[in-house]
Amino acid sequence: MTIGVGGSSFEAELAKLKPMTDGIEPIAVTEFKARIAKAQALLREQGLQALYLDTSTSLAYFTGIQLTLSERLHGAVIPAEGEIVYLSPTFEEPKTRELMRFGEEVRCWEEHEDPTELVIETIRSLGYESGQVALDPHTPFYIVDGLRKAGNRFSFSHGNVITAACRQLKSAAEIALIQRAMDITMEVHRAAARALQVGVTTAQVKLFLDQAHRKLGMNWTSGAAQFGEATAYPHGVPYEQTLQDGDMVLIDMGTKVGGYRSDITRTYVFGEANPRQREIWNLEKRAQLAAFDAAVLGAPCEAVDAAARSVIEAAGFGPGYKVPGLPHRTGHGLGLDVHEESFMVKGNKTPLQVGMCFSDEPMICIYGEFGVRLEDIIYMAEDGAHWFTKPAHSVDDPFGYEA
Repeated sequence: MTIGVGGSSFEAELAKLKPMTDGIEPIAVTEFKARIAKAQALLREQGLQALYLDTSTSLAYFTGIQLTLSERLHGAVIPAEGEIVYLSPTFEEPKTRELMRFGEEVRCWEEHEDPTELVIETIRSLGYESGQVALDPHTPFYIVDGLRKAGNRFSFSHGNVITAACRQLKSAAEIALIQRAMDITMEVHRAAARALQVGVTTAQVKLFLDQAHRKLGMNWTSGAAQFGEATAYPHGVPYEQTLQDGDMVLIDMGTKVGGYRSDITRTYVFGEANPRQREIWNLEKRAQLAAFDAAVLGAPCEAVDAAARSVIEAAGFGPGYKVPGLPHRTGHGLGLDVHEESFMVKGNKTPLQVGMCFSDEPMICIYGEFGVRLEDIIYMAEDGAHWFTKPAHSVDDPFGYEA
């Protein structure tokens, strides 16, 4: 039997869990202000007049305000010079002010008014009669369309040149929040593996993932579970599976601490690994470690993908994105979003820099048989690459209990 897999139950594992929320430090107001100052410096360098933030994780990144996207415009304008201005439906102004961590000015629009006109009016009032405005990459099209009609003296560009340039380099405070999220999710991974029994369903596992994270003090979680042949599909299948002895098990999950994400995948065998499962699991492990070794400061992001892919192709899989093999990029950036800049993919020449956080998950997919994905997150420090979580140890002892 694979060490650390099976032998317990969901009920027993839930009973052991206790909150892991002590000592969490939220992002300080001084850091939010420093982020805005950096964005303003980038705006000036690129000759842009302002950055419009919609209801998105970029709004949360620069202001600390976390809202749910709706049909009503709710956001902020960061001018190249001057103070941030918040935008809100009039009836939501009290709520907006309650959420504000800093700043004073809130400009509002009534239900019968066009809020995109308010955005343009706000930018003009800050001293910009024309020019180029960077738009939050997550701005809905109806708002972009409205801004074009209301602001015909302005041109609009992709705000990723500002938002990604800021967000992809994490501070020490951000790293600490991600680390806590990772520690919590890894605790759930270990518990879920121990709780597996023949006959449990993927739906029962997903319910446990949510319950376990909540028992540890989290109020949000995302989890996926796949058994047997279904593990070959990166984002699962639309039907439930029931665990059988000898099945490959793939569990992928995450949570949020202070808005910052965790994302960890473990794949292992329930029972004893057969030679084919052992071969592919060990190949996946070698590919993941090759990607880590390629994560060198100054190297292009694509080098991480190339390193993992070369190991897989040398074993006779692929080439490229062909299956059996690795059908997707090796990694994605992680922070307030589970997928954000920068991506470990062919063609991405962005150099690896201190503060970047990204996944290392070169999944091997063999349709009709099974798949193996080992996913851990890397962060780049002054002395190079580091893991947030220890990679899976071995096919026989994935969580390293006897390492």
